[in-house]
Parts: sequence; C-alpha cells; structure tokens
Amino acid sequence: MSQRFTVSKSDGERRPSDIQGEVNQLFEGDEPATGSSAEADGSAAGGEVLVVLKGDSIPKESSPFINSSDAAAEKSQQYDGKNMALFEEEMDTSPMVSSLLSSLANYSNLPQGSKEHEEAENNEAESSRKKPVKAPQLGTLMGVYMPCIQNIFGVILFLRMTWLVGIGGVVGTFVIVTMCCTTNMLTAISMSAIATNGVVPAGGSYYMISRSLGPEFGGAVGICFYLGTTFAGAMYILGAIELLLVRNVPFEAALLNNMRVYGTILLTSMATVVFVGVKYVNKLALVFLACVILSILAVYAGVIKTGIDAPDFPVCLLGNRTLIWKTFDVCSKTVETANGTVTTQLWRMFCDSPFLNATCDKYFTSNNVTQIQGIPGVASGILSENLFGTYYEKGDLIARTNMDSVEDQDDPLTNANRYVLADIASFFTLLVGIYFPSVTGIMAGSNRSGDLRDAQKSIPVGTIAAITTTSFVYMSSVILFGACIDGVVLRDKFGEGVHGNLVIGTLAWPSPWVIVIGSFFSTCGAGLQSLTGAPRLMQAIAKDGIVPALRIFGHAKANGEPTWSLLLTACICEIGILIASLDLVAPILSMFFLMCYMFVNLACALQTLLRTPNWRPRFKFYHWALSFLGMSLCLTLMFLCSWYYAIVAMVIAGSIYKYIEFAGAEKEWGDGIRGLSLSAARYALMRLEEGPPHTKNWRPQLLTLVSTDAEQNVEQPRLLSLTNQLKAGKGLTIVGTALVGTFLENYEQSQRAEQALRKLMETEKVKGFCQVTVSSNLRDATSHLIQASGLGGLKHNAVLVSWPRNWRQGDEHQTWRNFVELVRETTAADLALLVPKNVAAFPSNGERFTEGHIDVWWIVHDGGMLMLLPFLLRQHKVWRKCKMRIFTVAQLDDNSIQMKKDLTTFLYHLRIDAMVEVVEMHDSDISAYTYEKTLVMEQRSQMLKQIKMTRTEREREVQLIHDNTTPASPATPATPLTPAEGVQSPGAQVQMTWTEKCDGEPAKPPGAATPEGIKDLFNMKPNQSNVRRMHTALRLNEVIIKKSSEAKLVLLNMPGPPKNRTGDENYMEFLEVLTDGLNRVLLVRGGGREVITIYS
Repeated sequence: MSQRFTVSKSDGERRPSDIQGEVNQLFEGDEPATGSSAEADGSAAGGEVLVVLKGDSIPKESSPFINSSDAAAEKSQQYDGKNMALFEEEMDTSPMVSSLLSSLANYSNLPQGSKEHEEAENNEAESSRKKPVKAPQLGTLMGVYMPCIQNIFGVILFLRMTWLVGIGGVVGTFVIVTMCCTTNMLTAISMSAIATNGVVPAGGSYYMISRSLGPEFGGAVGICFYLGTTFAGAMYILGAIELLLVRNVPFEAALLNNMRVYGTILLTSMATVVFVGVKYVNKLALVFLACVILSILAVYAGVIKTGIDAPDFPVCLLGNRTLIWKTFDVCSKTVETANGTVTTQLWRMFCDSPFLNATCDKYFTSNNVTQIQGIPGVASGILSENLFGTYYEKGDLIARTNMDSVEDQDDPLTNANRYVLADIASFFTLLVGIYFPSVTGIMAGSNRSGDLRDAQKSIPVGTIAAITTTSFVYMSSVILFGACIDGVVLRDKFGEGVHGNLVIGTLAWPSPWVIVIGSFFSTCGAGLQSLTGAPRLMQAIAKDGIVPALRIFGHAKANGEPTWSLLLTACICEIGILIASLDLVAPILSMFFLMCYMFVNLACALQTLLRTPNWRPRFKFYHWALSFLGMSLCLTLMFLCSWYYAIVAMVIAGSIYKYIEFAGAEKEWGDGIRGLSLSAARYALMRLEEGPPHTKNWRPQLLTLVSTDAEQNVEQPRLLSLTNQLKAGKGLTIVGTALVGTFLENYEQSQRAEQALRKLMETEKVKGFCQVTVSSNLRDATSHLIQASGLGGLKHNAVLVSWPRNWRQGDEHQTWRNFVELVRETTAADLALLVPKNVAAFPSNGERFTEGHIDVWWIVHDGGMLMLLPFLLRQHKVWRKCKMRIFTVAQLDDNSIQMKKDLTTFLYHLRIDAMVEVVEMHDSDISAYTYEKTLVMEQRSQMLKQIKMTRTEREREVQLIHDNTTPASPATPATPLTPAEGVQSPGAQVQMTWTEKCDGEPAKPPGAATPEGIKDLFNMKPNQSNVRRMHTALRLNEVIIKKSSEAKLVLLNMPGPPKNRTGDENYMEFLEVLTDGLNRVLLVRGGGREVITIYS
C-alpha cells in the first residue's frame, strides 16, 4: 500500500529528504527524520515534489506510549496510513488508541496494579519486563474454592465444636452458626462486588478497603486484619499443642507452662520453615487440604455407622457426676470374684482403705456408680436431651441433667479432683467469640487474585460456593453431634471422662487416628498459612507508605520474602501463645476479623449509595441494604463476643486512623470517603442556602487579602497569624491574593503564589482555602475575589486586609485608591471589614502576652462586632491573659453615669467580662492647628488633582506647600512650570483620577498648570466639613492615646468613606490622624447585621 502527497514549491532550497522528514513529522509529532525510505521526484530549485509513502498495512506492536525509547525508524512507521494530522500535536503526550489497546487487553493482574508500588520499584519493573511473565492459570476450583475451604475449616471444628454443642445446646449453637455464616455470606457478597469492580492486586481485603474507603480507614483496618491473621496463627499453634499434650501424648496435664514452652518451640519451627522455604509451604497446602477433607468425610461416615452399630465409648458416672477416667480401670465400686467381693481402684480413690468397712466419701457412699454409653448413636433419641444448653461457672461439676443423685446441698464438695469440672465460666456470648474464628478465611480467594485466570468470575463463584459448603457442614455437624453423643461427653472439653480421647475422633470411621492426624496437619497447615500471609500483608501496608512508622517492614530479601515483617509477625504471635488458652485467643482474633468484614460491607454500601461513576462491578447480585445488614451483624457480633475486646479493637483502629491522618502520607486513591465528603458537603451547602445564619451562630467567616512580591512570597505573614488567632480553626477562612496580567501568561505565577499561600497557611496553622485571581489590574482582581470567593451559603462575611503602607508616597497613590474602593465594595456587599494597622507589630502565634489590655472604643453601633472580636481573640493562647476594657464616648447632653450602668448591664447579659469606662468629650473650639492641618490636606489633594508631575516634581511640590504654610519657615516661591502644562477645566478636575499607563509613565492630562493657578491654591480656604472631621479625629486620637497608649491592642470603629470620590485622599488622612501614635490598631467596620445576642 502507498499514499501520494503533492508538496508545492516554497522559498529556499529544500531537499526531497527534508520534505519526507516533515511529512513524517506531520503524522508522528517528532523531529524530521535524517533519512527517508520514500521515493521523491522533483527539482530542488522549483516545481513540485511527489512523495510516496509505502506501508505494508500490517499493524505494528509497540509500546502504548508515544515517547518511548524505540528507534526513530520504528516510530516513523507507527502511524503510517493513519490520517491523524489533526491530532499530531497531542501524539507526544497521548498515545493512539490502536497502539494502546493491545497493552490494555493483555494487562496482567499481578501485584503491580498499584501506581505507588510501580513508582517505588521502577528498576525492578524494568528488569521484569525483559522476562517472560507466566500467565495465571488457576481456575475457580483450585484458585478460590479449595483455599477458602482450607482456611475456613480448622481447629475449632475438631477441638471445640462438640463442646459448643454441649454447652449451648443444639438450638443455641445452631443460632450462633447461622448468625456467623449469614454474616460471612453477606460479607462475601459485598466482597464479590468490590473484587469484580476492577483488578484487585495483592493485599486482598486491605487493598479493597483502602482503595474504597481511603488510606486512613485502609491502614487502620489493614493493620487490624494483619493482627487478626497473626493471632489466628497463634490459635492454630495452640490447637496443635493441645492435640499433642492432652489428646495423644501421655502427659499428666495440659499445664499452662507446657502450652507456652511447646507452643514457642512449634512457632520457632514454623517461622524457620517460612523463612527458609515458603514455596514448600505452598506445595504442601494441597496435602493439608486433603487431610481436612478426609477428616470431615470420616466424621460423616462415623455418624452413619452409629445408626447401624454404635461404638463402645463408656462413660463412668458417680450419681450424676462425671468421673475422670484415668486412674481406675473398672467403673464399679466392687467386683465379684471367686474369693468374694473385692474393692476396685475407684473404691480406693474415695475411701481411706481398700476394705469394705473403710470410711468413704459421703457422696460416694450415697450414690451408685453407673456406666453409660457416651455415643449412643444417631437413632437413640438423645437429640431431645441436647436441644437446650447448660452453662457453667468455673469449677462447676459436669453432671448429667436427666439423672438423679443423692447429695446434701450443705455438704462441701470433696475429692473435686476426681470429677470432670468446667475449666472456664461459659455463657452465650463467649460461645460466639470462640466459634467465629472457624468461619474466617473467606478472603483467601481474593488474596490470590493475581494467580487467577479470570478473577472477576472466579472470586464470587468460588467464595460463595465455599461459604455455602462450609455452612452446610457446620450446621449439619451441630445437629448430628447433638443426635449422636451424650450431653456429659459433649460438655467434657478435654475428654477427661473418656480416657482423654478426642470425642469427634471416636465418632469418626474407620479409625480415630484419621481425625487425630487430619486435625493435627490441619492446624499446622493453617498456622503456616497464617505465618506466610500475615507478613505479606504487613509488607503491602508498609510499601504503601501510609504508616511512616512501619516503613522498615516494607524491606525484603533478594527473592522478595518479607524478613522484617516475618520477625514482627512471630513476635506478635508469641504474645498469643503466652496467653496459652485457645478459648481466650479466639475472641481476640474474632474482633479483628469482624472489624475487617464490617468495613468491607461499609465500603460496598458506600460505593453503591454514592453511585460513583467507576462503580461498575460485574457481580450484580448485591444491594446496599444487604451490605448494611452485614455491617450491622458484624458490629453486633463484636459486642456479643466481648464488649471490652470490641472497645479495645475500636480504640486501636481509631488510634491508627488518627495517626495516619496526622503523620501518614497523603494518598489520593479515588476512595469512597472522598465521595461521601463531597455528597455531605453538597447537602450541607444546600441546607445553608435555605436562609441566613441566626445571630447565635454568626462567626467571622474571613476572606483574608494578602499581597505577594515578585517571587510570589506573601508580604504580610502576620496577617495570617491574626487570622489564626481570630478563628482558632473554626469556621471558614479563605486566603486570597491578586495578580496583575492575563491568566494564560501568568498561570505558573498563580500556581507558585498558591503554593506559597498553602505553605504559609500550614506554617501559621490556618485551616481553610486559598484562592489566586489574575486580572488586568489589581483593583478588578481584588473585586473579583470579594465577589466570587466561597460557594453558596459557605461564603465569607468579613474581609481582613492590612492598612496600605506608605500611602502618602506619590508612587503609591493607586494603592490607597484601591483600598478606599475596597471599603466601598464591602459596605455595598454588607460585609464586615477588619483593617489592622501596623500589622507587622502584631504578635505571632508563638508569642504570649502575660498581662495587658484589649481596649475597645465603641463609638457607633456596628452590630456588636467590637464586642465579639475581643472575645474571640481571648480564646487564643496569645491573648488569653489580656483583660478587656470597653470605652464609649459621651456628648455634652448625655448622662455618663447612666450610660456606664447601662453598658455594664448589657455586657452582663452578653456574658462578657470587661471593664467599662465612659469618656466625656465636650464641644470645644477648633484649634488653629486643626484648621492648618485641614488646609494642608486640602491643598495637597487639590494640587495633585490639577497638576501632572513626575515623582521628583511631586515631592518638591509637597515641600513647597509645607514651607508656605508653616510660620516658622520662610516662604519659598513656587517653582515655575513649563508653558506646556496647563490648568484643566472644572469638569475635568472633578472626573480626573491619577492613573498610570502599563509602562509606568503617568498619563498626561489635557492642559497645563500655570503659576497663577498654583498661587490660587495658597489663597484657598478649607472646607468647613473637612475641618469638623479633622477636629473629631484629633480629639478622639488625643483621648485614645491618653487612655490606651499602653494597651496591647486597640479596636475602634472605622468611619465610612465619603460618597463623593473627590474626597478619598482626605478620608485616608482622617484615618491616619485618628490612629496616629498607636502601636496596634484594628479598625472595624460592621456588616450591617447583629452578630451578638443576649438570648440563649
């Protein structure tokens, strides 16, 4: 196949090879090729050149990424024949679909699915690509069903199931089994939905929970699941030791220290096997599984045999008490021989001599010895006697319930060591805790997802089939044990009344050794599997990096074996072995597994209810109600098993959660908690839209406006310190800054500014959001921030901005104009305004005032802002020890005494502690200084409006006015100006403002100023309104300095700007005079609503 392109003539000399290279570039997005395989005809000087591109129309297999390191010749053929010139500029960053599909279709679901793991192991990944990866071949039966069967059937079935039936009764135990199996089935349904919603790499339940609920929940539950798996290993080891010490090897007793010593030896042996050759553990898994299946089949065969021929399994009773059958041979007090009646070993156990006239135990004398059949058979009708449970306290006698005995209740129990006694107190919830570990192990299939041929099909089918099978076995065994075995034998936990035999072993056919050997290999195999799986789970958690303290356990040997994790697992497992009781370890691991299952159900319910776009599981038979039911059952079972263990497990998980939240690495895994947060935020925002907040709920939601320098660093960091002190982490805080320019050209600067804001907010511990706005000028950018910040009902109601420094300087004129416009905009928008002056003098968050005052000068009512702000500041540790003083001003006709009483009462109702003082300001004559200062202010303002000068000329003009109006200085003639400068018309004077061009040069006003025009300025008289305002500012300033010069902070009302914009500069001068001589000032302007109330 070939394609023809006609390339027209262009200026300059072009070689055919150059043209061919550019054609290639058109389709590749790469640099022109140096050589070409195309045929080119034409002339270098002119005419047309015909370029023929040849292709074989065979799709090429290549990397899905365009910018791979393939040879240029290979890349030149990659897009041959594909007319995709429209997308040529994206080919460097976005691969073509045709080249990507093959890699996606052949994606290996081995444990490289986590992006974090891939980034951390780039070098290993590079080398592994060169090796052929063996495709996973395991199907549903061997990959999911059998591993689940092996993990679910275990030590509880062989060592505790008969005891559970005896203590809880057939009905009670059936209820327990049904609850636990139902919980497992519901959890499996939720797990199947999660596991089929995409590829699940290694990590099993940890991976599913962490990617569904986020790193905090994932890490907490993952560690709990790890602890559960580790304690399961301890339980299996204790079960194996119990089989050795109690059932088979002739030890005198299963002493706790024996359990600890032999358990530690077995743990060390197993850990060594795992460390040296884990591959042999996996190969032996099938052998262990075969032992389990044969043992269960032997039990069913034995049950059938009891209906035909019941086994000889005698139990000796004294009265209705079960005797320990170890030190006597015949279940009788005496036997008849040729020489007469002879006493037996049993007689000697209860009497002081072997003779018939010996003194014997009273209970022994009063009751007969009876030998009953321990396993009467399935057709005996014993089921009716075992329907209901019999619970014991520790040390109670194991007695037959339907048999009478002669005993005096007042007589103390003697020879207690001759009878079978209850070793622990038993109750329904204890049975739940002991039984539940026997149904754990449903995650075995999902943990092997990397080895499955079709994980999304095999995991649901195999797991649910395994749970159905095991549930049938457990439920049927409860009924069959109750129908075949006598109650006293069922309640005899260690088989002391039946020569120490394993009851379920005697029931089995053809030989008890089938059960003994099968159960021993089952417990050892399950223990090895726990010691193999738990370290890998810890390694997966450590490699994710969400728990910094566990990073050391992510290291492994050269072959990938987690050495440090195995050592940690062995140490934790040793803690369980030191407990030395199967019945005490089982509830511990039940807690951790139940918590893990609860969060699997929560993850499924959450994803279903949130309807996230990525939630598309192939397994369709799930519902959020089933997941919530499973979660509720898990929580119920946790507290049924042991309420104090449940609380401890929750405290451990909560502590891990908070630790990861505080110190863990930030991960974005698209988890459901983030989706839940978005949904909750949307709901809350919609509720906030319903109306304005009540006065009781009002708090300053701050928009803090800061400026940045050329390097995008914040110029007023103390402004954020003040923000933190006002907020103390509560409410909304938005920190905004404005940049001048266009967004496209200044995008990188805006990103740097945003990073600088975030960093400073983190340093100052300000909790909130940051926003950067880019506009053509600073005024518009600030206005956009005020208008557009926030969302819906979650908007700012107060603006915090610092006082413009050096505003009197000629080149800073636009700064104060922007400030005055900001004041006007906040007033129009009903926003409160806080303006700290001398913000650099404000304290940092690390400083502490040990004494001092916060003075409030309450001149006009502003809705209570001046009362609320000091109260909020005193909640922070910087201002906590400062006392609050409130000053108010009384006029000539005011009753200052009554004002003080009223203000004190008002503060009492507001629950605010403050000292009150009323300052009297009587009318006085306006001083010559006030008149002169007003005149200077107006002359300067008028001069700058009329004349356009350079910076040097402006400074000279200001000095000129000062010299002409100061009596102590001789008058200096005005500097004559050039004739080109003229005076503007009165209309132009009113509308004119000082603006500058983009290049920094002042805009030239039409016209020029004349020396006569300047002389008229010196003859002008000040405006009487300005004189009165200046008088007020000076008088107030004198009083404030007199009363509050030593105050740590002064808060006072901020006057509003003039309606006529021609007086903006005068407004700035008034505020400057008002706050002159004060160190820290916070000017406050209310938002037009009440913010504090006396009502509850």
